[in-house]
Amino acid sequence: QVQLVESGGSLRLSCAGAAYTLAYVYGGWFRQAPGKEREGVAAITSSGTITYADSVKGRFTISRDNARKILYLQMNSLKPEDTAMYYCAGAPSWRAMGRVGSWDQGTQVTVSS
Repeated sequence: QVQLVESGGSLRLSCAGAAYTLAYVYGGWFRQAPGKEREGVAAITSSGTITYADSVKGRFTISRDNARKILYLQMNSLKPEDTAMYYCAGAPSWRAMGRVGSWDQGTQVTVSS
């Protein structure tokens, strides 16, 4: 899936079937831009603790629909440097986000300047 947006615009990603387990207590998104390492973007634990990468604080908001097991990532004030493939994923820790697989095939987010 590809999402195109202009700089300053907004997008919302969703992830159905977030599969929290006793081991994978973090659920959220990581991203990978061409030539760069994978980077945790935002995550919410099974108990509700939220973590954001410094680069997206104040612009991105993660939320969860517990009944439908859907995660949402609201991305506002998007910048060209946010351009990357975004993956929904679970992990045992914030540092492990992007290192233990993903729950989906990824969404390409491209922000034009």
